[in-house]
Amino acid sequence: HVQLVESGGGSVQAGGSLRLSCAVSGLTYSTFCMGWFRQAPGKEHEALAASEAIAAIGNDGRTTYADSAKGRFTISKDNAKNTLYLQMNSLKPEDTAMYYCAAGSGVDGAAARCRAIYSWGDGTQVTVS
Repeated sequence: HVQLVESGGGSVQAGGSLRLSCAVSGLTYSTFCMGWFRQAPGKEHEALAASEAIAAIGNDGRTTYADSAKGRFTISKDNAKNTLYLQMNSLKPEDTAMYYCAAGSGVDGAAARCRAIYSWGDGTQVTVS
């Protein structure tokens, strides 16, 4: 049973930083693609698969970012701790969203996501004012 548990969200002022974490259990973490997605306010009814892809990282450490994240966000993982991270700097009000981590396979560099998603976390809210 795969479990993804996000943490680290909160409320910050524009220009501030947050680091999101995603604790992973129930899979061979190091062999998977992992990614971060977000759903902006008002889009909670949409399927997670349709949410905005922010960044992904493959089992070889290769990373890919959406244009909205480049230069401000950094995705990383600690295989020993089975934890995925998203360091977010220079936050803007438009970054306000529910952020989800996802586990899957295959890194799609053009789309900044895993090609196939197998599991989703429950999300952590980020609010920037």
